[in-house]
Amino acid sequence: MNKYHNRYIITGGPGSGKSTLLNKLSEQGYQCFEEISRIVIQEQHQIGGDKVPWQNLSEFAEICYERMSYQLTECKAEGKCFFDRGLPDIIAYVRRGGLTVPLKYFKKSDQYNKTVFLAPPWKEIFINDAERPESFEDAKEISVFLKNTYEELGFTVIELPKYSAAERAQFITNYLATDNDL
Repeated sequence: MNKYHNRYIITGGPGSGKSTLLNKLSEQGYQCFEEISRIVIQEQHQIGGDKVPWQNLSEFAEICYERMSYQLTECKAEGKCFFDRGLPDIIAYVRRGGLTVPLKYFKKSDQYNKTVFLAPPWKEIFINDAERPESFEDAKEISVFLKNTYEELGFTVIELPKYSAAERAQFITNYLATDNDL
């Protein structure tokens, strides 16, 4: 068992239901960490900044890296923690953008449990908003980059079923209760 056995990532492309799922897990008493990239995009919109993925991916990634690294320090040692995206997400996005991934992004990626939950692209729940301008086709492509990156880094990717948020939360808790490798 690694010392980060209680840190679980929920990943997936934009609009796949991650944040709604995290809200359900939080309601059940789990420590959950919100999506940093969404917060950074909102902040950049408020100040008229350009540190968003579609204008300045490298600076955006750096801000996300720093804040996601801080989130890791906030995870309590007892109980399970769930993260709306993890540091490997940054690697996948930077790769998709055709940029070189800084080595430090890889170094902290081992500070999570090796089981990661992937919310697959789901057309019926996908919506755009100011922080999510990507198309559904983009979301599908991002999902592939995420899955490949996590697998390359040695994670076991568990695809979430296309169920309600409550049923997805139950799927995760059931999975974790029966996984003896944790």
